[in-house]
Amino acid sequence: MANHIDRLIEELDATMLRLGEAMRGIPIRRGSFKKTHDNLVRDVARVTTMLDAARPVLRKND
Repeated sequence: MANHIDRLIEELDATMLRLGEAMRGIPIRRGSFKKTHDNLVRDVARVTTMLDAARPVLRKND
């Protein structure tokens, strides 16, 4: 289970980096896209932190 968590965190990190690269050059202030983007980044950071904190607990059960 912990290996799945490790892979998930790595994939989330890579996806957020790709999103950041895709954001360059886009007029992000249109249609409240900036607010939506900021909320997504905040939520993904929260999930990633929670998953990272759960690693020791999941490793004990392996």
